[in-house]
This record gives sequence, structure tokens and C-alpha cells, in this order.
Amino acid sequence: MHLEIDRSDISTRRMTATEAPAQAAEGTVVLRLERFALTANNISYALGGDFLDYWGFFPAEAGWGRLPAMGFGVVTSSAVPGVDEGSRWFGFYPVADHHVVHAMAKGGGFLDIGAHREKHAPAYRQFDPADPSFTTDDECFYLLLRGLFVTSHLCEDFLRDNAMFGAAQMIITSASSKTSLALAHEARVNGSARTVGLTSAANLDFVVSTGLYDEVTTYDDIEQMERVPSVVVDMAGNVSVLRRIHVRFGDALAYSCRVGATHWQESRALDADGGIPGPKPTFFFAPSQLVKRGKEWGRDELNSRMNSALAVFSADAHRWMTLHEAHGADAVLAAYDSLVSGSVDPSVGHVLSL
Repeated sequence: MHLEIDRSDISTRRMTATEAPAQAAEGTVVLRLERFALTANNISYALGGDFLDYWGFFPAEAGWGRLPAMGFGVVTSSAVPGVDEGSRWFGFYPVADHHVVHAMAKGGGFLDIGAHREKHAPAYRQFDPADPSFTTDDECFYLLLRGLFVTSHLCEDFLRDNAMFGAAQMIITSASSKTSLALAHEARVNGSARTVGLTSAANLDFVVSTGLYDEVTTYDDIEQMERVPSVVVDMAGNVSVLRRIHVRFGDALAYSCRVGATHWQESRALDADGGIPGPKPTFFFAPSQLVKRGKEWGRDELNSRMNSALAVFSADAHRWMTLHEAHGADAVLAAYDSLVSGSVDPSVGHVLSL
């Protein structure tokens, strides 16, 4: 069974009946997906599915896409040396009950070497062995946070690497999202900038309660924000909100970084009237910073730094995030729908299985 999304309208989705092969074909591994996480980050994958080729990860029928998610799977059949039956692996899977990978063992893990995956960054194709010391609770938090944390960690690193473009304040939209919370956490840990979280009135109390931002305000109050040298990191993908920030800050806006659930058709509206004040909004592509730091530090050092930082953030997340585990197609569809509509409780993390 696979969750499939209408690529022209991500609010339209379906469950498609599929069968896992009983025996792996030569050069392939068959995995049963044990659990996966769904967060707003997955909605970003859907919205950027064509532009960033997330739909190319797991091909489906024309017009439909299979949603990538962070998951743990167990090998039920293997025809790849070095990948044993019964072994458990963490990586990007489709939201499904099984996954078949054309695999090659590499560096203690294995890599998806399917022809359709060649153009994708290795970080999106790598499967790593499950940590045997993890409890189920540890694994759930890891699933919920690792993918989005890497994006946030690298975004903060990119901004700090560029001396915050001369600004001392970071404005973060969609402040209740876990990706935004991770970014605010990293900015605080590294002392890179004063953070201002922008959120809806409905989520204001929750965002304040996390204590991760230096200041929290609502979208209604953008025009009253103090005009000081700032960068904005747009996690919301709301063109109207981003435009209002640009108009309010004008030349005081040193850099405009687009990260989150951006609808690429809507993004063209930013230039429809000849542009907006301040810097041109620039999309942040995490794998580019990953490659840069990998070359500078080496892969082992880079992974060590990210894993250490993730452990600190995950420990802190236990303060403000509650796990919700559920099984079955109805539960997966309900969680997906709540994320698309924006009605999901920001204090809850959804870990699911089919």
C-alpha cells in the first residue's frame, strides 16, 4: 500500500494497493516499513515536488507522486551482499507499508543506486543502520526531528557562515513549525542572532511556551515591528506575509531566505508588480551547504557535529512535543490532511505506520 498525492493539487490524495515482492530480485532489497513520521516538512516536499524533484524519488503513475518520509524499515528479503535479512535501516522511504531499493552496500549502510535516483543528493539516497541503543521513544523523536533538523541546522550554519549578512536579528515565519523551532534553537545555542518568531494568534501561546524565541509576535502585527537590520527565514511559504515583511523592513532587510512549504506557482507573484522592497527572496537548498561543509570538514566531522546538535535539540523537544502514534490508512490520511490544512496541533508529533 502506498500514499499517493495529486501533483497538481496536494490536498487530493489516495491510497493505492501495492504488494511487496516475496523474493528480492537481483541487486535489490525489500523492506517492510515499520514506522515513519509526518510533519510540515513533508508538505514542503509535496509543494516543491516538481521544482526540487522530490516526486522523482519514488516514481508513480503519471500525475501522481509518492510522498518521501523519514522512516525505519526492516529487510524482509535481500539480494545485495552486506545487507542482511532482518536488519533495520533508517532513511527516506515513500509513505507506504514496504519499499524496494536497488541497493549497493557502502560505508556501513547502503545506497539507493536506482537509475532514477542518480541525480539526487547522496543524503537523500543513504540508508543507515538503526541504532540498537535507541528505545522506541528515541526512534520516534529521531524520525520526527532529524530530517527537519538537518535543514534548520544547515540554514543557521549558512547564515552564520555569511555573518548574518550584517544583521543581528533573524525573523522566522511559521514559528510554531518544528523546522522553525529547530532554527530558533540553533540560533540560540550558537548565539548567531536575536530571533523573532512570527505565528498565528491561535499558536501564539504555544510558541511563547517553548521559550525558544527572543520575541514572538503575530502576523497581524508585522507593520508594528521595529525596523532594525534583519534577515528573514520564510518557513511558511505565504507570499502575502513575505511581501508585508519586505515592505515593512525595506532596506533594513539584509537577506531573504526561503525554506519552507513554498508553492512555486505562487512564488512568481513576488515579481508580478516589478519586485518588492529589499533583497530578492532566495531559496535555501540544504544539500548545497551539506556538500560545502563536507568538503571543508570531512563527512565524519560533519556528521558528528550534526548528530551532537540533534541530540541536544531532541532532548529539549521532550519539553514541548507530545508523540502521537497511530496505525492504518485512515490514520495516515487524517494526519496528512491536517498538515495540508494547517489544522495540526503544533505540540504533537505524528509517527505512523501502514
